[in-house]
Amino acid sequence: MTTVRAAAGTGPGRVLALTVGPSGPDLRAVPDAVLSARIRARIAAVGAIEDRPGALLDLPGSTRLLLVGRGRGSTAEAREAGAAVARNAPHDEPVQIAPRPVDLAGLVEGVILAAYSPRFGDSDERVFEIVGAGRSRVLERSRVLAEATTWTRTMANTPASVETPAWFGERVSDELSPLGIEVIVRDERWLRQVGFGGVLAVGKGSASPPRLVEAHWRGPIEGRGARRPLVLVGKGITFDTGGLQIKSGPNMRSMHTDMSGGAAVIGALAATARLGLPVAVSALVPLAENSFSGSAMLPGEVITHYGGRTSEVTNTDAEGRLVLADALAYAVDRLKPSALVDIATLTGAMKVALGLDTAGLFSTSDEIADGLAEAARSSGEAIWRMPIDTAYESSLRSDVADAINSPGNPGAVTAALFLRHFVGRVPWAHLDIAGPARSTVDAGVLRMGATGFGARLLATWIESMTPTARRR
Repeated sequence: MTTVRAAAGTGPGRVLALTVGPSGPDLRAVPDAVLSARIRARIAAVGAIEDRPGALLDLPGSTRLLLVGRGRGSTAEAREAGAAVARNAPHDEPVQIAPRPVDLAGLVEGVILAAYSPRFGDSDERVFEIVGAGRSRVLERSRVLAEATTWTRTMANTPASVETPAWFGERVSDELSPLGIEVIVRDERWLRQVGFGGVLAVGKGSASPPRLVEAHWRGPIEGRGARRPLVLVGKGITFDTGGLQIKSGPNMRSMHTDMSGGAAVIGALAATARLGLPVAVSALVPLAENSFSGSAMLPGEVITHYGGRTSEVTNTDAEGRLVLADALAYAVDRLKPSALVDIATLTGAMKVALGLDTAGLFSTSDEIADGLAEAARSSGEAIWRMPIDTAYESSLRSDVADAINSPGNPGAVTAALFLRHFVGRVPWAHLDIAGPARSTVDAGVLRMGATGFGARLLATWIESMTPTARRR
């Protein structure tokens, strides 16, 4: 666990981190009580210090100094500086950081993201104290957003032997209920009664029954109940073997992270509540384990989704869109959203198109697409808008159902076309995060495994949709 708080003491601690810009170390705003004449003399004796974002000079002494480059001062560069501090600072004692106020947001995020440990059950506690932060709204907001990401990472990194659909529902209740968020976990009997055919089909091969998590935040809204909610839908496949059309071993190893989209929408909703945002938001996570057994979903099977649309299963490993379809149709019918956004590790084709660092964005609404793009720039999570090309609509045709579930290439585009049929006329966006949801490198703000991609992005977008933000 990582704690970032305003520094309580007035003097220097045993470890002090200072940022370095093009003009040298940023010392002007640091209180004299923290930056003694002796420490200033030690810094001056070093001479020129590299200001490249993330570059770090470690000076041992009675007060250990970490001089970290922050570049020209963008938020992204401040994140790199914070990450460098977290990666080089000791774990066993508090670390003071004295940033410029303008660097505070990015630096706090960078510290928390890089200090995160992906090791299962790790209880390492680290403390970072921000000099001069006081009761800073910026500090609190950055901490909340970064912790939404680390919670999302922890959920996605949890082994599938632990993280069943039921376990996921319990953890969501534990996380959200204390924040004043209504949480309902629907079981397989309810799913059968209302007709979640996609979720039931995907989950029927597993010993762990499927679930639907439904969560609602209404916040401090004037005229409560008068506004239609924003609705987030996240794919919740707790493990994906590929079903009867089974994946190869190497491709299956990371499939406990196939619920990263579901975790991201819950992380974003938690951040929304912690920030007290005056907006109505709901989150839906259809949960299933795509396994194989005598009762598993069969190729050629025809599924009836919520609302009556049917899908022919041509690939049991294209299961994510089947569970999303039910949740999207349910959201439109029951929740009456003003805007609908889904997020999913959906297609390998998206990784081919955009690589491992960038998510694909498909949308029927320029306003939503522009808002998500701006939120992505703010959160440092790269997205790229893709076309919903109706020229490929014919590839969805089935002789026995409304559509096949695996229409072929271009795979990310045809998957988006498949989902579009379930959103009606509601303004909608689809984020395919198959690439950036997982990291194979341990550097900067990223740790190996789940990245938590989307939690900060979605929370930032929700913040931009509040009445105050929209009036600006």
